[in-house]
Amino acid sequence: MPLSERQLAAFADKHAWQIPFDTGPRYLAGPGDARHVTHGLAAAGWNTVSDPLSAEIVLRSPDLRLSLQFDPQSATGAWWRLRSEPFADGPAWYAEFGELVPAEILAALTDALISAPSQPADPWAPVTSAGWTRDSESTARSPDSMCRIEQQQMRESQELPSWHIETSEPRGEFSGPRIWHAYLDERTPPHLVAPFLTALADPSPLQRGMYERTAHYRAVQKPSPLLPQQVVDAHTERVNSLRAHSRSARQQQANTTAPPTKTNSTRPAVRR
Repeated sequence: MPLSERQLAAFADKHAWQIPFDTGPRYLAGPGDARHVTHGLAAAGWNTVSDPLSAEIVLRSPDLRLSLQFDPQSATGAWWRLRSEPFADGPAWYAEFGELVPAEILAALTDALISAPSQPADPWAPVTSAGWTRDSESTARSPDSMCRIEQQQMRESQELPSWHIETSEPRGEFSGPRIWHAYLDERTPPHLVAPFLTALADPSPLQRGMYERTAHYRAVQKPSPLLPQQVVDAHTERVNSLRAHSRSARQQQANTTAPPTKTNSTRPAVRR
């Protein structure tokens, strides 16, 4: 079912009355509104295939290759699971994200599922430019050491490393209890990893409601210069952009795969 005006209005009704507070660093801002993720995919034609009366949401892409599961009743720490089936242009891959992952950071990855793949950029570049410390070629940590990115090869036969992101409570030189995590397996396309890490390390704050209690106690909050309506407008503009891009891509694909028009080269017989 495509994203409806009623669903957009419900998002606006919630956020138009919340005084936004700039909240940072981003990885401590709390989950925010899951509709930053689900609205973008629905606008691009992803369909809900889960029980509408269940707390679980499962969205599937129009080509049935990709699925996103949001399960707030999961017995594990992973509330979001993104799967890709094997396809002609690539193998299957899997990614998962913990319950407290900020929706805007995850949305940077899911938006990239809709937009055309760009040339793979160095995923470490935005992390380094944001002032994160590179402990080695395969690891980096945030300035407060509460968020860590690591590439790991789990077995010798594995050609590419998987990505592990973990935000944890501070505890001296060691990490304390985990706040949230993300795992992207070794087959996750680089053009999806890069926007996720870019959004993660971005020093600009996320907006949270004045009395929301989901941000970590170490997050810094202050009144935002944005008005509530500006927050709503930004969401609507992004959703409309994703919808337009998806329609354009489908039209392009239809034109490419359409059979050639047959022309009748036989001339009609001349009457005498």
